[in-house]
Amino acid sequence: MRCFFSIVVVCLNAGEKLKDTLDSIWGQTFRDFEVVVKDGGSGDGSLDYAYALAERIDRKADTSEDREHERAGDEDAGEGVDRRKVRVIQKKDKGIYDAMNQAAEEAAGRYLYFLNCGDRFFSADVLEKMWGFIKGSEKARGIFYGNIYERKTGQVVASNPHMDVFGCYRNVPCHQACFYAREIVLAHPFEIKYKVRADYEQFLWCFLGYEKRERLAFAYKEIVIADYEGGGFSETKENRKLSGMEHREITKKYMSAGQLFKFRMIMLLTLAPLRTRIAENERTAGMYNWLRDRLYAGKRKR
Repeated sequence: MRCFFSIVVVCLNAGEKLKDTLDSIWGQTFRDFEVVVKDGGSGDGSLDYAYALAERIDRKADTSEDREHERAGDEDAGEGVDRRKVRVIQKKDKGIYDAMNQAAEEAAGRYLYFLNCGDRFFSADVLEKMWGFIKGSEKARGIFYGNIYERKTGQVVASNPHMDVFGCYRNVPCHQACFYAREIVLAHPFEIKYKVRADYEQFLWCFLGYEKRERLAFAYKEIVIADYEGGGFSETKENRKLSGMEHREITKKYMSAGQLFKFRMIMLLTLAPLRTRIAENERTAGMYNWLRDRLYAGKRKR
């Protein structure tokens, strides 16, 4: 059954976090989506809720009214069509990015959204608003993104509204802010050799490496998409160091030596390490994000 969105939740022994994330998805006002729970082999009973939810939906879908919903309209219909479904895929994987690739292959949606366990949609109308935004785009495929709310600092973190090469070097939207056309994820899956920054590499490939890049949208909507838990795998001290190493390797793939030298000088002169510490400190993050939002506000008016 074709649907507009596939919401992918990757998990492994997630406990109650999986239930919280699924409840957030199921509370969306928009109904033309499926949930793909990709589990790497949990043994903590956390999948019981997902299976129960899937079974309840299957029973409901046996009614004639819901069969009519499944047949209603074309694949772009969205509004008024209830195609909600939960699928649980249990299969060994080589980590989070391999699991995301496996889920992308199984997904039925035109657009993929990856929501980690412990993260939630920020509001009940996120999917409805993003559906309208994507449908209204002249290039109705690509990466459509917004902002996130960072639970750790209690701040909304704004994404760059107009991406360019320096923006790709400095700061691309995190994957919890992005809706990806499924076809581009299949064309260039997340490279699992990168343990922390495979989503960053995938974005750079789309923006700088894809031969049909001009056909893709990289479109920003001023909306808070995800309530991001933070403090996860990529934010440990060890993986921050790995993140820096992967950043250097990935940018070297897609940017010239001249560009890299220029961008590094800019980051050095603008005290990037200090700004990062300010942004991550609960006491100073509010002022930092306010200033960054003012900077991005100028870009949004262009």
